[in-house]
Amino acid sequence: MAKSASESPSLAPGRKPDRDIAGSPETQVVVAFDDNRAASALVGPYGQNLALVERRLGVVVDSRGNHITIGGSRDACDAARRVLEALYEQAIRGSDLAQGDVEGAIRAVIAQGSLFDFDPKLAKPSFEEINLRKRPVRARTAAQDSYIRALKRNELVFGIGPAGTGKTWLAVAHAAQLFERKEVDRIILSRPAVEAGERLGFLPGDMREKVDPYLRPIYDALYDLMDARIVERALQSGEIEIAPLAFMRGRTLTNAAIILDEAQNTTSMQMKMFLTRLGENSRMIVTGDPSQVDLPNGQPSGLAEAAKLLDGVEGIAQVRFTAEDVIRHELVARIVAAYEGLPRRPSESRI
Repeated sequence: MAKSASESPSLAPGRKPDRDIAGSPETQVVVAFDDNRAASALVGPYGQNLALVERRLGVVVDSRGNHITIGGSRDACDAARRVLEALYEQAIRGSDLAQGDVEGAIRAVIAQGSLFDFDPKLAKPSFEEINLRKRPVRARTAAQDSYIRALKRNELVFGIGPAGTGKTWLAVAHAAQLFERKEVDRIILSRPAVEAGERLGFLPGDMREKVDPYLRPIYDALYDLMDARIVERALQSGEIEIAPLAFMRGRTLTNAAIILDEAQNTTSMQMKMFLTRLGENSRMIVTGDPSQVDLPNGQPSGLAEAAKLLDGVEGIAQVRFTAEDVIRHELVARIVAAYEGLPRRPSESRI
């Protein structure tokens, strides 16, 4: 449990000069945490979690044992305190704190504002969660929160946006939750076998071995969110099925959670064919990044067309992500923003 914070007008005398900010901060807050293990997880390796809080909130943070000192403006210190308390509660529950968790906590506190006194133990989390047996998955941005809400309420959801925004990861998490709760009998994973500007030639092996390289991001998410033994057993039994997009024609997919990843690389006919596979008691999730179309020049993206045609159709939700929602390394968001500023080639479809 975090003890009540104290305030003073100046920084602790032991503050290292290279981490000082110009001028004296308006206030200083000291927060003490009871659990040393959780406090250590909160700080992160070499203090990287605190460094991220400093950069994002414009404060100066210092840790000494289980005491953390925050210096800066009053509002910034309050926001940083709430971020640290929220992260501490996660650490107390045994959750590993990655950089994305810190970023998510920061964005949640910013979204909540400072209109009320936030208690991380009593208040309802501002962002939605997907509860899995292995670990809970919580939205880290407002767009991810909208995405999870849409997944829970609609039979067909489009997740559209740049790389690193969690579109595929959250789609797999939702499918895994439906599977664990026996709400669906199987998970079906599909992706167009389109090479990203390279020619790999013919791949050896059976169908799964040929498609595996294209579906590796989905496999990574499965093993991250579910027990490896359960995943292997489900793959062998067919409860988790790898279905190349070209082999979906003629099927009716019932009692299934169906994911189409990299949908920007589908043609118009492929997308129509895929969407019409939806059967009774099934959920379908389509994800794609319109800025990474690998189709031949002049070939329009089926994702762009479907998003326009199906906008506003009852039972279908579309969630748009931007560079602001990138939750990978901080540099990824800057890279995405830089590329979004480039002029588009006529052959590239945009949504």
